[in-house]
Amino acid sequence: MQPDYLVVVLIGVIAGTLVRIILLRIDYRQYPGYPHGYLTHTALGLIAAALGAVAVPAIFKPDYAAVTFLALAAQQFREIRNMERKTLESLERTELVKRGLDYIEGIARTFEARNYLVMGTSFVTALAAQFGGLPAAVIAAFIAIVVSQKFMSGEIIGDICEVVPARLDFTGSILQVEGIGMINVGLKSIRNKILQDGLAVLIKPKDGNARATIHDIGQRMAIAFTAAVIMGTKKDIDIPEFTPLARKNPDTGEVGLYILPVEKDMEQLIAAVKLTPVLESARSKPLEASTSIRTVFKKVN
Repeated sequence: MQPDYLVVVLIGVIAGTLVRIILLRIDYRQYPGYPHGYLTHTALGLIAAALGAVAVPAIFKPDYAAVTFLALAAQQFREIRNMERKTLESLERTELVKRGLDYIEGIARTFEARNYLVMGTSFVTALAAQFGGLPAAVIAAFIAIVVSQKFMSGEIIGDICEVVPARLDFTGSILQVEGIGMINVGLKSIRNKILQDGLAVLIKPKDGNARATIHDIGQRMAIAFTAAVIMGTKKDIDIPEFTPLARKNPDTGEVGLYILPVEKDMEQLIAAVKLTPVLESARSKPLEASTSIRTVFKKVN
């Protein structure tokens, strides 16, 4: 490889790896949350960056046969999704509050997509270095990092719903959140504990699209999981009544969330619910479909 190509590849690899490190962070989703996970995904990001950067000299040499290895890279990235899915499904068995299969699939897809972003960043940066040298490469890398962060920051529940404090009470032995039935609690001592330490919020969709999104069971499981992670929960193996629950009012589409947190803080609970990501599998836009249906109906008639 010529020296100038070596510099081009190194610049691309550095930019791509930097993007992967920036996107690889632990947050309220608690994954990855261990050193080996960071090491694994940083190494995979380095490989993805190298693949994207090497494509530039392969094209300019020209050696188009060398570019075909990108197809193999795509297959390997799909294997990363499978690896993350299996890992999270294994961890799910011991979780007191479940993430849900929809949330797991969303995380797995995200890890696959981030490697494509890394490869694209390294390719664009290396291409800029080939034509404009280091200054152009720095500018291209900066733009690519901003675009990558923007691309990976999806909607959260706070964008599509209002979250307000709600009242916990019992009708007989049925725990209710603003009239939404949650769970049957038989023991009076447990009912008193829930009324004393429990918190509840009402999640109000802003439109029909939001109503359809939080109708999804996987989305509601993700809301309960996020609240439990941030707030903590007093649930244990032998106390199913303390499980955080999100149930829907079938008449209004509003969702009530009940949790028995470690620390009773309503503002923090509202913030936790708003932070929950809108799952890709749960996102729905029936309002747009209704518009299309009305348009077709008018044409037919």
